[in-house]
Amino acid sequence: MVRENDIVAIFHGIHRVMKAEKILKQAGADILLIPTPRELSSDCGLALRFAPSEQERVLAVLAAEGLSPVELYRRSGRDYLPL
Repeated sequence: MVRENDIVAIFHGIHRVMKAEKILKQAGADILLIPTPRELSSDCGLALRFAPSEQERVLAVLAAEGLSPVELYRRSGRDYLPL
C-alpha cells in the first residue's frame, strides 16, 4: 500500500485526518487515505499517503488550513524514516 519513497503523514485524531483528506482532494492533490502502517503509531489509525513530488503542495495547503501533520515519514525499503 505504501510504495518506496512515498510520504506518510500522521495526524492526531480521526477528524483531523478526514478534514485534511477533504481539503487536499478539493485542492487537487494526489493523496490517499490509508490505514496507518503498523510500524508507525497513530491515535486514529489512519494516515495520508502521497508521492514526494506532492510534498510541498500538500504541506502548503495543510499549513494554510492549520492542519499540519504531527509526523511525516518517508518509506525506504522496509523502514519509515522520519522527516
